[in-house]
Amino acid sequence: VLSFIIFICYIASLAASFMMAPLLEFLLALFLFFAYASKLNEKFKGLYWPLMDFLRCVTAAIIYFAISIAAVSKYNDGASKAAGVFGFIATIVYAIDFYITFNDLVTFLKQGSSDSPEGHKSEDEDSDSDSD
Repeated sequence: VLSFIIFICYIASLAASFMMAPLLEFLLALFLFFAYASKLNEKFKGLYWPLMDFLRCVTAAIIYFAISIAAVSKYNDGASKAAGVFGFIATIVYAIDFYITFNDLVTFLKQGSSDSPEGHKSEDEDSDSDSD
């Protein structure tokens, strides 16, 4: 929702050249929302969904921070200032989402490493030494 509001603000402002970043972020967030809602993440196990969400959050936070600084400092109209302020708010929101997603990604990767053959091999060796 915040990306869509920023997109509308950039359309109404003199900084209309920045409108593509919030539009793409809005569409990407919408895609991931519907992918999780329709459980595509369970159907396509080959994709690392937490990693995709993590990368989306990181890039969105960086891009929103950069274009917000440019919109607030370079343009003087109210819509550009509003888009910049909403962009800074979006940067904070994506940074929080980045932190939460990072914790989910670490948990996801730990689950993957416990399924690795190396983990089973060391457990087998421990059980062999216990039986001696």
